[in-house]
Formats: sequence, structure tokens, C-alpha cells
Amino acid sequence: MSIWAKISDAISALARGESLSVLFERLRRPPERSVAFTIAVIALGAKMAKADGQVTRDEVAAFRQVFHIPAADTAAAARVFNLAREDVAGFQDYARRIARMFEPAAPILEDLLSGLFHIAQADGHYHPAEDEFLARVAEIFGISPARFSALRATFIPDAPQDPFAILGISPEASAQDIRSRYRALVRENHPDQMQARGVPPEAVNLAAHKMAAINRAYDEIVKSQTRQGG
Repeated sequence: MSIWAKISDAISALARGESLSVLFERLRRPPERSVAFTIAVIALGAKMAKADGQVTRDEVAAFRQVFHIPAADTAAAARVFNLAREDVAGFQDYARRIARMFEPAAPILEDLLSGLFHIAQADGHYHPAEDEFLARVAEIFGISPARFSALRATFIPDAPQDPFAILGISPEASAQDIRSRYRALVRENHPDQMQARGVPPEAVNLAAHKMAAINRAYDEIVKSQTRQGG
């Protein structure tokens, strides 16, 4: 059974009246944790796509970029997305349920927030309502305002692009500390590390986008320090 078939069955349980509490308690147990994570992405992604009042084709396409959906599973994936989008539960409910599965600010929660940023900017306009939505999700996840700003700079082209904020390190840090921080981020966003912490394979490609921003930020800092040293 594919992950989408499992997810479709789980969402159908909601339609039959099973509560979110029961569903997430059942899915949080290994090896189903990755299914629960995927459901959270679907539910929050569907609701975030509606945060600015409409769901565009670009946002749906961005969701498909986060999750490479096999042709055989397209119908099941669409059903899951539509059910999550129409569910009466507020997005805070989904965010709290998934947050309880992990420690506050756990890397996997940042992975999830990264996916939501990717969907938010897909239509070329980052709406204030989307920013408010994502800031609230970050708060529920225990992600600090500084890390939220760093992720926003990573995914939103019009956001302030502070390379130190993207790396999550002080401008006063030494070159050695900056290099150590950069290497830690590279390890953290390696596909093997992401899968080890429960990110399903369908969502690992988000790391490529994050790593591009991390590399740009580090290169900018190194070039700036070289110019200053020269």
C-alpha cells in the first residue's frame, strides 16, 4: 500500500467521524509517524493556500513539488488535499497536534514550516495573511522569531536577505564559528539526516532549496570578510 493510500484511509476516518485526537494518537506510533507528518503538510498546506482567500493552480503545483506524486496515486492525493482544505478544523488544531509529536523547535517542525513557505510564495505574491498564518504556526511549533525570519528570508524573495540571519548566527561571530555553523546546517539538511528524523522521502527535496539559500548566505559572508581582510 502506497503512502497516499494510507493517508487517504486516515483522512477517510475523519470523514467517518473519528476525531483528530484519536487519529493523530494512532498515527504517531512508528512506523506511521511519516504518514502523520505528511497529513500535517497536506492539512496545513491546504489551509495556508486559502489564507489569502483563494487557492491558485500555482499553489497546488507547489504542493506537487514538495510531494512527487506517482501517476497511480494522483486521484488519492487530490482527494486528501480537498478533504483537508474543506475540513472545519482550524489550522491551529493541526499545528498543535503535530507539534505534540515532537520536541519544541525540532528540526522536522522546521522542515514542515519550510514546505509551507514554499507553497505560500508559489503564486508570486506573499500575502500578509500568509505571513500571519505562518508566524502563528511557527509560534505553536516553538520556533523562535529569529528562526522564523531566517526561513522567511530563505524562501521569500522579497523578504530582507540577511545572510547571518539565514545561517542563524551573530554578525559578531568568528570565522571559525561561522564555518562550524555552516557545516552543521549542511549536515542537518542532508537527505539521509532528514529521512532519519522522520521526513518522508516525498518531502526531502525541500532541502535543496534550503541548501541553495544557505550556500548563498555563507558565500556572501565569506566574500565580505575576505574584502574586509584584504
